[in-house]
Amino acid sequence: MRELILLRHAHAEPAANGQADLDRPLSPHGLAEAEAAGRWLQEHKLVPDRVLCSPARRTRETLEAVLERTGYVEQRLEERIYDAVPGTLAALLDEHKEVERLLVVGHNPGLEQLVALMHSGQSGDYRGMPPASVAVLSLPMEAAIEPGIARLTEFWWP
Repeated sequence: MRELILLRHAHAEPAANGQADLDRPLSPHGLAEAEAAGRWLQEHKLVPDRVLCSPARRTRETLEAVLERTGYVEQRLEERIYDAVPGTLAALLDEHKEVERLLVVGHNPGLEQLVALMHSGQSGDYRGMPPASVAVLSLPMEAAIEPGIARLTEFWWP
């Protein structure tokens, strides 16, 4: 079995006048949430083998706070995560089938829809992922990402 850990970025500051969405930083509250997510992952021994992260500043800052707790692992910025729909995320995950525990740091609604699709088979059957929440999915090693392929084994939020 392999595990997919999906982490939504923590709370971010609203965009300043003229600031691009990609450049929004974490708020102080968001930084505390990201640190809490890192503690939770560490306590549950869910240290990833590889991380794929959206290039948005808020996702990178979330990841940095998490890795300060869990320890540093292989990281890749992946532009396709930003503003991704479940199909885009599924294709990206399929490119990393060999990774036993993969962490993806991204955004809603794509992440929450992907969790629902992989677990229940329907992307419209999602319950939401609050900022800094973590969903852990277990699926057969080498299995393609498809509807209903995974079991949701953990769900946490600060």
